[in-house]
Amino acid sequence: MKGLHMVALILLVVGGLNWLLVGLFAWDIGVLFGGQDVMLSRIVYVLVGLAAVYELFAHKGTCKQCDNKM
Repeated sequence: MKGLHMVALILLVVGGLNWLLVGLFAWDIGVLFGGQDVMLSRIVYVLVGLAAVYELFAHKGTCKQCDNKM
């Protein structure tokens, strides 16, 4: 599961950086893949979204910081 966690983390970082670029410069990283209408760009968006859903449910069990009890 560590590999899946790392892939999800990388995808979430990519998604977060994309939103930063959209917010600051109105530039979408999907442009690199041909724009939002191109299948490759849509696949990247879906993978980032699935990574977020996965981390939403699996984060508590994989995070050392969240595992510590105060």
